[in-house]
Amino acid sequence: MDLVSFDETTEQEKTYKEVNTVKEKGVPVYVMMPLDSVTTGNTVNGRKEMNASLQTLKSAGVEGVMMDVWWGLVERDTPGVYNWGGYTELLEMAKRHGLKVQAVMSFHQCGGNVGDSCTVPLPKWVAEEVHKDQDLAYTDQWGRRNYEYVSLGCDSIPVLKGRTPVQCYSDFMRAFRDNFKHLLGDTIVEIQVGMGPAGELRYPSYPEQNGTWRFPGIGAFQCYDKYMLSSLKAAAEAAGKPKWGSTGPTDAGEYNNWPQDTRFFRKEGGGWTSPYGEFFLSWYSHMLLDHAERILSSAKSIFENTGVKISVKIAGIHWHYGTRSHAPELTAGYYNTRNRDGYLPIAQMLARYGAIFNFTCIEMRDHEQPQDALCAPEKLVRQVALATREAEVPLAGENALPRYDENAHEQILQASSLNIDGNSKDRVMCAFTYLRMNPHLFQPDNWRRFVGFVKKMNEVKSPGRC
Repeated sequence: MDLVSFDETTEQEKTYKEVNTVKEKGVPVYVMMPLDSVTTGNTVNGRKEMNASLQTLKSAGVEGVMMDVWWGLVERDTPGVYNWGGYTELLEMAKRHGLKVQAVMSFHQCGGNVGDSCTVPLPKWVAEEVHKDQDLAYTDQWGRRNYEYVSLGCDSIPVLKGRTPVQCYSDFMRAFRDNFKHLLGDTIVEIQVGMGPAGELRYPSYPEQNGTWRFPGIGAFQCYDKYMLSSLKAAAEAAGKPKWGSTGPTDAGEYNNWPQDTRFFRKEGGGWTSPYGEFFLSWYSHMLLDHAERILSSAKSIFENTGVKISVKIAGIHWHYGTRSHAPELTAGYYNTRNRDGYLPIAQMLARYGAIFNFTCIEMRDHEQPQDALCAPEKLVRQVALATREAEVPLAGENALPRYDENAHEQILQASSLNIDGNSKDRVMCAFTYLRMNPHLFQPDNWRRFVGFVKKMNEVKSPGRC
């Protein structure tokens, strides 16, 4: 990992003392660290360059960094045995440079998603259980399994060596808290709780691995493992419609179809508007919300009174947003259509736990995206901003794809001020996380633009922070 190099001696002699000043204004900028910042051997990857890079970020006025704390590295070999090695060193390094840390509890595998530059599988003992019972993996209607994240259908069943998946996530978070309690609230200021593939609260409906899905396909429902199907069956019986419980929609097309190609998602008389469609989409999206609540209630009690905020990441699914059915959002588990706000229930659920709503695709403009696919990232960001305002939940942002140009910076600045309808002057994003720390960022032109961007973000009018 080649980031930025400086003279090593000046490096290690410098210690930045934390200055506890409260900024009156501005949106604090965090920078996402490389996915492989900690090696498979549990050491810091490229220690000398990492140290220099962190110092350089600090010099630009960056608030802090976001790092993935991989379940598959820390609890890799044995259930309940945690190796925090590389993270201990990395967190101390951040502290030494006076950088805050957003720590992501990454319960998903790395590899197979957009921008995944390395591979970190799930812990070996989890993979063994999945190998024995393939239904622990999310499954589509053609029987294709997805191994990025354990299916939420078995959240509360002791399928992982005697523990439930939610117990495993809770035990991991508790071990993290106990091991780093001296840094919580001071250096570690936020815990982002991973809830699905890519750490996002969603189903793996658009997997890029092996070319299964390509942008801008509608994706596919992921409810065909036996645990999800048994929940669907119970829900259908409870609704007095047992026939609805045998399967998900069979007319919803394939991963790379467009909405109009399918009977379920088409504009006129699409199955999504039928009583069955409404029943299914309600069940499918509620399963996702229930999953989030189970993990959040645990996270809230674990990190209570530690001074850290809890956040949850929601995917910015902007393609086909201009259609009536919003098919790609539906297959991902967000029940958002022309006639129904799918983001308000998520925001209200997060508000109950005092969590932050972290949203991606903040850097995108509608006209930069393929218009034949009716992409509308700006309209989507606006809808989410309105939902979080109504639910009174803080909104934080990320860019979905790496961008180093001033157009993207301008768009982020504009979106961060949350001046949606001239009525939001009292509200800004509580933080923005920039994707990502890598050699491109430190190239002279990119770096110059980035430093200017951070300065402008620090000047955005703000009454309060996350």
